[in-house]
Amino acid sequence: MAKTDTAVKEKEGEAADDSKKQAQSVELTEATEGQATGPGGSIDILLDMNIPVTVSIGQTEISVKRLLQLGSGSVLKLDKPIDEPVDLYLKDTKFATGSVVVVDGWFAVKINQILGTGPQKADVT
Repeated sequence: MAKTDTAVKEKEGEAADDSKKQAQSVELTEATEGQATGPGGSIDILLDMNIPVTVSIGQTEISVKRLLQLGSGSVLKLDKPIDEPVDLYLKDTKFATGSVVVVDGWFAVKINQILGTGPQKADVT
């Protein structure tokens, strides 16, 4: 029982120490919108960055049984007709639609429309 009394007193002592701690005020400087935040304050460094773009020509769902049956020469029918535009993504965000073309023997995408949060941009055809 003495052990329990000691533990309770220790807990009470810790609680008393916690109640003695006080918050300190901090003065923060006012930042204005558009104010430079670092050396030079320029975003020019971002203009040279590479950003991965993903092109989606369609999708499908199959059972695990069908998945295990796939082999060389298997064909998966996708959910888009061939004349429908493909979707372009930055990460998980769709930002444009386009058409698949071939340039110098390589697949390429011709941008048809840039999507935005405001009014839609004019189609480029």
